[in-house]
Amino acid sequence: MDRAEIVHQNFLERVRTGSLPPGASPDGGLTPSEAVAIFRAQVLSRALDRTSRAMQKAGQGFYTIGSSGHEGMAAVARALRPDDMAFLHYRDAAFQIARAGQVPGQSIAWDMLLSFACSAEDPISGGRHKVLGSKALMIPPQTSTIASHLPKAVGAAYSIGAARRHDPEHRVLAEDGLVMCSFGDASANHSTAQGAINTACWTSVQSTPLPLLFVCEDNGIGISVKTPKGWIEASMSHRPGMRYFQADGLNMHDAYATAQAAAEYVRLRRKPAFLHLRTVRLYGHAGADVPTTYLSKAEVEADEANDPLLHSVRLLSEVGALSCEAALEIYTETCARVERIRTEAVTRPHLKTADEVNASLVPPARACRSTNGPSAEARAEVLGSDLRAQADPQPMSRLINWALTDLMLEHGELVAMGEDVGRKGGVYGVTQKLQQRFGQDRVIDTLLDEQSILGLAIGMGHNGFVPIPEIQFLAYLHNAEDQIRGEAATLPFFSNGQFSNPMVLRIAGLGYQKGFGGHFHNDNSLAVLRDIPGIVIACPSDGAEAAMMLREAVRLAREEQRVVVFVEPIALYPMRDLHEPKDGGWMRHYPAPDQRIALGEVGVHGDGTDLAIVTYGNGRYLATQAQADLAAQGVAARVVDLRWLAPLPKEALLAAAAACDKILIVDECRTTGSQSEALMALFYEAEGRPMARVVAEDCFIPTGPAYAATLPSKESIVAAALRLTGVTA
Repeated sequence: MDRAEIVHQNFLERVRTGSLPPGASPDGGLTPSEAVAIFRAQVLSRALDRTSRAMQKAGQGFYTIGSSGHEGMAAVARALRPDDMAFLHYRDAAFQIARAGQVPGQSIAWDMLLSFACSAEDPISGGRHKVLGSKALMIPPQTSTIASHLPKAVGAAYSIGAARRHDPEHRVLAEDGLVMCSFGDASANHSTAQGAINTACWTSVQSTPLPLLFVCEDNGIGISVKTPKGWIEASMSHRPGMRYFQADGLNMHDAYATAQAAAEYVRLRRKPAFLHLRTVRLYGHAGADVPTTYLSKAEVEADEANDPLLHSVRLLSEVGALSCEAALEIYTETCARVERIRTEAVTRPHLKTADEVNASLVPPARACRSTNGPSAEARAEVLGSDLRAQADPQPMSRLINWALTDLMLEHGELVAMGEDVGRKGGVYGVTQKLQQRFGQDRVIDTLLDEQSILGLAIGMGHNGFVPIPEIQFLAYLHNAEDQIRGEAATLPFFSNGQFSNPMVLRIAGLGYQKGFGGHFHNDNSLAVLRDIPGIVIACPSDGAEAAMMLREAVRLAREEQRVVVFVEPIALYPMRDLHEPKDGGWMRHYPAPDQRIALGEVGVHGDGTDLAIVTYGNGRYLATQAQADLAAQGVAARVVDLRWLAPLPKEALLAAAAACDKILIVDECRTTGSQSEALMALFYEAEGRPMARVVAEDCFIPTGPAYAATLPSKESIVAAALRLTGVTA
């Protein structure tokens, strides 16, 4: 007999005989009807766990990480308001069920069984995953990734105070609301959790409002590895700026009263709190897990003897709210009802085609207030002397700064954040004066933690803001890439387009910085971004393009709720000259604020038909230099600038190069995993014309005089073009 059946039979026998576990008396302010409602939610959660295992055995279900032992979270749900956003641990079915009882019109058992069955009618994911989540219940969906939801919970909590000062058009969280996020004791050790908790404390000690409730469900084990006794209390009870609460999740009265006190503290003080909730884990980690392979039988049975449902029956009996017989009747009726619902849920349709699965990768567009852009008077007041400078050509960094200024002036929901973006104005001065122009609320100097920067952006996006986070260097993204890969990009997919976290992530990156920083500051690999479904990747190559593409990126985030990664070539920030010193050939005039380059619109420079040089970023700069040398040798080339690296503008690229005899791809990223691979495949599969590529070596970039030794150059582009066209130098 497996442990799930043993727990079930123990419950039936011990309730029937009145052999209930001892524990503290009920004392927590729950009315009898509230206590019964919590018990019903706990029982439904347990019944769903049992049914999910039966469904898997029958080939009807696909997920068995259950919530048994964590049913105390039903009491936590009752202590919160249903409009408090909740980012849930994957063992929190009881929380979602209890919250459904607070919101009229819910059919929670049906909804969750559709999710177990991966039915296309599942109201949260549309059959893409078994996830907890509900738009009506203010629960964004969460998969079983470990602690990755904590940074965005910090961001969502921060957004509540920010929205009081700058009310975004699409705000969803109440002014007096709070955000709750829950996780296990093992997850608390993850660097993501530690970073989020540290960020919450760091924010709180500066008296910045942060109404956030952390709930740590401590069952003492992470899959098979035990948590040291007392570890959570010792490591979390004395954090600066965060109040610690402790409750027994086996006792619904204590869990409710303590959660209510913690929520009241968070709501009134606008400061974070940490609720440490004792739980047990029943059945093992998941369906295939056998806990007695790594725990003694005595340890497993001790947890089973502390079944929270048994404690709930005792407590209900002690206050006269429900007899043991009535509790047993609720349990058996609920199990039978879930089985009846299951028989219908497993017949509901599933996703069948790739198009059906892909349908929610891109969130739906939303209506936004129309705007005519900032007025001339407002621009003059904010830009000051910079307005006069716009009459002259400028390098890229300055044009991006002006574009950000105009965009933030036009859209009050735009918020920039990152390390050093405020007072310093960024490492390269791109955000200079923005904090002076728009204040610390809209240009936020963050702590040095990329996970927290991106979490702040994701969370603020949940509440109607359009964040523009900055990662100082492309290599620094690797510290936090899962915040894009596992969180931001997946949210529309797993919510069937119901939730989104739009943003424009600015990243300074790529190579060609002369002798500065080595591979941590000259990272020429975009592979980590290119394979993330649903995101947009932009890479401008001159200042005017950068300004117009940034405007399109903001439009995509604001109106189409997209996650846009805007990669800015560091080496081109200050670039002024093209062919000769002081020729000013790479500076540009600032384009009018209403001009933008649409997603998928490529750049074509020149009309030569001998050769199309397809490139982007620094490659366009080098290809433009090479274009002149090639012309002198009788090769008429055009330079085709991708601009948009994802989704790849296939039709536009094919059209731009259609008149050319041969294709040369210039890619400053590494040979392996670079854009050149997809481009070679595109042109070969479409037309099969003669092609070649110039790419970077599969190597890191060194510091010093050899900084460009592994990268494409004007000379290597010219040499490859001559070989491809058969022209002798």
